[in-house]
Amino acid sequence: MHADLLGRAALDRLAPDHRPLVDPRELRPRIVHFGLGAFHLAHQALYTEAAAARTGEPWGIAAVRPRSAAAVTALRAQDCLYSVTERAATGDRVRVVGSVVEALRMRADRARLRELLASPDVTTATLTVTEKGYARRPDTGGLDTADAGVAADLAAARAGETELGTVVGALASALAARFRGCGAPINVISCDNAAGNGPALAGVVGEFVRESGWPDAEALLDWLSTSVSFPATVVDRIVPATTAEHRDLASAALGFRDEVAVFGEPYRQWVIQDDFRAARPAWELDGALLVPDVRPHQLMKLRLLNGSHSALAYLGLAAGCGTVADALGTDWGERLVRALAAEVAATLPAADLDAESYVDDLVRRFGNPAMHHRLRQIGSDGSLKLPERWLDALRELRGRGSTTAVLELALAAWANATRPGADGAQLFGTTDPAAPALARCWEHAGTPEEAVVRLLTTIGAADLAEHEDLVAAVTGHLPALRAGRIEL
Repeated sequence: MHADLLGRAALDRLAPDHRPLVDPRELRPRIVHFGLGAFHLAHQALYTEAAAARTGEPWGIAAVRPRSAAAVTALRAQDCLYSVTERAATGDRVRVVGSVVEALRMRADRARLRELLASPDVTTATLTVTEKGYARRPDTGGLDTADAGVAADLAAARAGETELGTVVGALASALAARFRGCGAPINVISCDNAAGNGPALAGVVGEFVRESGWPDAEALLDWLSTSVSFPATVVDRIVPATTAEHRDLASAALGFRDEVAVFGEPYRQWVIQDDFRAARPAWELDGALLVPDVRPHQLMKLRLLNGSHSALAYLGLAAGCGTVADALGTDWGERLVRALAAEVAATLPAADLDAESYVDDLVRRFGNPAMHHRLRQIGSDGSLKLPERWLDALRELRGRGSTTAVLELALAAWANATRPGADGAQLFGTTDPAAPALARCWEHAGTPEEAVVRLLTTIGAADLAEHEDLVAAVTGHLPALRAGRIEL
């Protein structure tokens, strides 16, 4: 244990290779980020810090935590400084990052949040709030106005209140305040794993405004369409959940206690649609790729990386594995990744991208022995992740009459993982907002086939549930999976 906590007073006492690229005292908040979590701290915050260092522009981030106050308290105690440890097979590299300059709670600090987003000094907002943070309907992709949080926010908005609890509601309300105030343009950038994440975010924000009852809703919508950009993005870096052991390792390397330490693999990628309405950091100076269309990159990442990640998670959990590296190290792990990629490759758009090399990189990344990415973490929220990672490709392949044997096995492994255990939670400890509904699929089904039909319908795939051959193939894998056997 180290008595001294990491903070600005420690900057001059850090070893030179552990110091931030910029002096955080020279930055000011020009970006608001929703979703103060490990991924943002190990990804966009690094690109922003590098851009500030290379251009001399004061790009600081005010990071907002939608719910947990603990993360905000911990970051504030360290003057918003934290370390990122890059884990490679050859060893760790630890560096303190200085681009975050404020930490806010979305509700408790709503006045400061609205002040920031209403200021012309803030030109960009970014989000990493996971798929469920967008409150989208699984069938249409539109705003789920029946969601309890969204419904409460809409009622509050119609009553003229500004304390909104969902990210979509808070963002829409803050953008409305900006429109009514300075009216300056702004970039709003989703950095979550979802196809068309930018247009999806624009859609739910627009729908919230339409349903808000605000007298100036139509004028606000016009402003959103002309002065606010919602570029699509692809983000990639494996960032496992931080453990107490991680914090101890980072603290020992720094010589100061870091309670907000994050760990990540060496690889990182950020592809951004080149569509902006306002000033932004020069993220491309740190390797971000600006393109007119992110869709080829998005689909390759969703269907190859995320798709195989989910498959490894559910099959690995069935086989008793704990981490991605554990699953890849089995006699079936690498074969699964390559077979799934070969199966879905035909669904990728024609583009100048090397899918074969991409898969080779995936195998190396997944097998990194220094990373301890828990399968339970990857396997959570499957009802939200799988429609884009597997089901769209499955539909396309079946429409062509192509084989879908690997996707069928993966679906069976997911179905197996949705079964409730003795404690009522999902069998392997994964979590999911639809967990109660998924559990009822098993409880109310007379046969495994009926359970699979109900599960598919619950996650918005009623069309696939109508295919008896697909249901039979998925069901056929369940006995082996329940016994912990992976038959690939």
